[in-house]
Formats: sequence, C-alpha cells, structure tokens
Amino acid sequence: MVIDFFDFKREIAAVGGELQAALNTVLRSGRYILGEEGTRFEEGFASVCGCRHALGVASGTDALFLVLKAFGVGQGDEVITVANTFAATALAIAYTGAKPVFVDIAPKSHLIDPEGIAAAITPKTKAIIPVHLYGQCADMDAIMEVAAKHGLVVLEDACQAHGALYQGRPAGGLGHAAAFSFYPTKNLGAYGDAGAITTNDADLDLKLRLLHNYGQSDRYHHVLKGYNSRLDELQAALLNVKLARFMDWTARRQALARRYDEHLEGVNLIPVTLKQGSTHVYHQYVIAVHDRDALQAHLSGKGIATLIHYPVPLHKQAAFGDARVAFDLRQTELRASQILSLPIHPWLTDQEVDYIIDAVQAFARR
Repeated sequence: MVIDFFDFKREIAAVGGELQAALNTVLRSGRYILGEEGTRFEEGFASVCGCRHALGVASGTDALFLVLKAFGVGQGDEVITVANTFAATALAIAYTGAKPVFVDIAPKSHLIDPEGIAAAITPKTKAIIPVHLYGQCADMDAIMEVAAKHGLVVLEDACQAHGALYQGRPAGGLGHAAAFSFYPTKNLGAYGDAGAITTNDADLDLKLRLLHNYGQSDRYHHVLKGYNSRLDELQAALLNVKLARFMDWTARRQALARRYDEHLEGVNLIPVTLKQGSTHVYHQYVIAVHDRDALQAHLSGKGIATLIHYPVPLHKQAAFGDARVAFDLRQTELRASQILSLPIHPWLTDQEVDYIIDAVQAFARR
C-alpha cells in the first residue's frame, strides 16, 4: 500500500459538491467580507465550543495575538507556555512585545505541567497559554487554579482541539478565551488560512470585534488602533459545510485511534490517559518510541507517510533565543527525540490502519 499522511482528494470526494455549491452562493451574493456566512459560522462554532461568543479571524496565529492584545499583554510582560508546540504559539507572544517563558511538560503526557507553571511565575507574568496538543486538553482545572491565585489570564491554544472535552466541558470555554486554527489539515479545516476566538466574556468579545476590524465601532469611526484580521465569506461558507459533518468526522478519528491503541499497547511509551468525561479528538495520533528515526524509515519503506510534531522544541531555535526557559525542559527534549505521528483522518480505512499497525508491530519485534 501507499498511504499518504493526509488525503485531500478523499475529502473533496466526500463533500466537494456541497463545497462548490457554497462557493457559488457566496460568489453570487456579492458580499465577501463580514457577511451572513461568517455570522452563521460564528454562531455554529460557538455552540460546538459551549461558548457565548465566537469571532472569526484570519488565522489561528491572529487569534492568539489578538486575544493577548485584548488582555493588554505588551512590552516587559511574560507569558508562560510550552516549547513543544508550533511556532505560532510563541510568535503571537513575541508580536505583542512580551517574552515567551517555556515550562516543561508532564512526564506522562505531551501537555504542559501545571506545577511547572506555578514555579515559573514572576511579577512580570501576565498570562498563561496552555496548548491542547494533538487534540487533548491540558489539565485546565489545575491551570485555572494557579491563574486565579496569581491574578493571571488564561488563553487556551485550542488550535488542535476542536470538539475536545475536558471533564465534560468543550475546549474553547475552559479559560478566559481560546484560539482556534482552521488551517486545511485541522480536524475542522478551511481551504486557506482561517481562525476563530471563543470566550464567555461579553466585554472581551466586544473589544476583539473592534481589534479584528481596524478598531472600527462603525464604518470609518476608529476607537482603537486595530488590525485587519477577518474570516472572509468564502472560507466561512466552506467551514459551514464542514461544520455539519464535523462531529461524525471526529467520531471516525476516535474509532481509528481506538484501533491503534488496542494493537500498539506496549509499543507506545506514552499511551493517552484521559480524566473522566474527557475526550481526545486526535488531530494527530502520536506515539513515542525509543528508535523513532529507524521506525520512520521502516514505515517509509512500506509506503507509509509519517511526520514529527515537533522535531525541534522552540527553546532550541534561534528565533526564540531571547525567551526565558524556566528550569530545565527535560521531558520536552526527551519526547522530541521519540515522537512520531501516524496517519489519522476520517477517510482512512480500517484496512489501511491495520497495514500501518502490522508495520509498526513488525518493527517492534525486530
């Protein structure tokens, strides 16, 4: 077999007709920015996240940045997060003039260690960005307890966690605000860059609506120095089509992950553990093994595409040389040398997953 990591052709085969119809509707409408499709998507996505407010923006990176700006994060401030994440998490902090502070992950997960957060707080700390990596929520109760004790705001980086639950509560409404990405390969993906912010804070939502649209209270009246970061109508229309299928696609990812779990027990060094009422939506299915590079080469030889999310932690990269590293990042560095993402998407067949499992097991028996 030849198994791609992600297969857009199958996605288009499944919903291409509906997507084309949605595009045609927008094209005929003559309204391409801040129209009905965007409003409909914001309402639908807010419902998925169990939030009062959702705001469409141009990307997940913008979502992170705009929330930090709305929180008043700026020059001289520090924002605590992790180094095992996509660069956008830390870049958004840097764009405000603040400094990223990297803490380690918990030993038995890929997620931020709440104890590390507490130990890293200084008088300069303004916010915390827990990353719901790969589709699983960070330990938000513990994080919110630390934040409340120190008067800090919490921004969920939920860019990989659309629809995930933390003890029965959806990602997006667990902190003071949340940022989502709809990059094409996300569980809910657009066909270009797109993002959203969710919150239950009406005042924060109002400020964000000003910030994302040039600071305008109405046309040509600017009450803030804002930005141009709007979810356009074409992308919103495409997302509306996919939002209707989203929960079914999530269930398929979870079924495939259970298949992997069942047969890779003992191979994966960090099996997923979930608290009661919590779910994982498997934006990535990530295993950790001792000889990752050899396994990746072995799978490639079998026609199986894999990726590494993420091979170089951010504190090891030149762009973030001015960040602060709180203590050591021993677990972060260890996992970066072990992790491998296996294919997982709603159009992967059981037979293809079994082929991948057989190949991984064959390598483990060597």
